[in-house]
Amino acid sequence: QVHLVESGGGLEQAGDSLRLSCAASGGTFTSYAMGWFRQAPGKEREFVAAINWNSVSTYYADSVKGRFTISRDNAENTVYLQMNSLKPEDTAVYYCAARRGIVYTKANEYDYWGQGTQVTVSS
Repeated sequence: QVHLVESGGGLEQAGDSLRLSCAASGGTFTSYAMGWFRQAPGKEREFVAAINWNSVSTYYADSVKGRFTISRDNAENTVYLQMNSLKPEDTAVYYCAARRGIVYTKANEYDYWGQGTQVTVSS
């Protein structure tokens, strides 16, 4: 059982940067691929970024490619999402997720989820 806790959300202006963190506990962190997803009001949860266990492979949604960067620190059992050039359409609750094995980009492939952190971007 993996427990995930996100942090770093907040209220930002368009063009600002923000870094989200997700601390994992209760499992062998390197056994898990990690992902970030987001859900805006009235919308379905959508994929943002994912990373495999050793950071060799990363994947991004087209909407964030070139602006967001996912990374992980296996020594600290933490995954990060660096968000640059924020846009109002990035406003959502951001969730960290984990799955054993290879990385996927679909939410239903992930087994463990954090509680989410709110990111609000004003224009």
